[in-house]
Amino acid sequence: MEQQKKFYSIPTLRRLPNYLRELKRLRDGGMERVSSPTLAKALRIDAISVRKDLEMIGMTGSPGVGYRTADLLLGIERFLGWQNASEAFLVGLGEFGRALLAYRGFDEFGLRIVAAFDETRRDAPESSLHDVPVFGLDQFPHLAERLKIRMAILCVPDDRAQEIAEFLVQCGILAIWNFTSPTLQLPDGIIRQKVNLAGDLAVLSVKLAEKLKNEPA
Repeated sequence: MEQQKKFYSIPTLRRLPNYLRELKRLRDGGMERVSSPTLAKALRIDAISVRKDLEMIGMTGSPGVGYRTADLLLGIERFLGWQNASEAFLVGLGEFGRALLAYRGFDEFGLRIVAAFDETRRDAPESSLHDVPVFGLDQFPHLAERLKIRMAILCVPDDRAQEIAEFLVQCGILAIWNFTSPTLQLPDGIIRQKVNLAGDLAVLSVKLAEKLKNEPA
């Protein structure tokens, strides 16, 4: 029998790191159990949404007593695969790529950048940035194969994004976290997640404009 494909709610997936952050805070404060209303208040959503979110990943609470904080933490981390670090290559060392390389919060989310690559480094000198080794892009194929890396973080200039993304796919990359503006045109089997900074800013700007419009002069 063909295995039924699972479908997950994208809004729920985006909320899961927020659950983890709040659960860690509660655990560190000594709270052994947590209720859906408590989580709902912290995340500013309704309790029904909390229960649906957690049911989607296979976590159910007990009526009247809620969830064991430690069990819920473990369940979400297992679902996300964050117990064991996912290793990735970062491609593009402009200002944005360098900023990502300097960010130390990825470890908390189970992501480890093991190497960085840049087109301008033709000779691939033995150097590092923020304790991450840096290579020329020509070194990408054999290092991806040797280290079995399947995820890349793309931070190259927009006019190079499509071509370099295709190159990464040819090197065996299966998932691309896209920090460039273009929407990448890649084979259907390639997982891609685009960071929409302009879209997020547009939403923020419109909300701010509406708030200012409704405030007294």
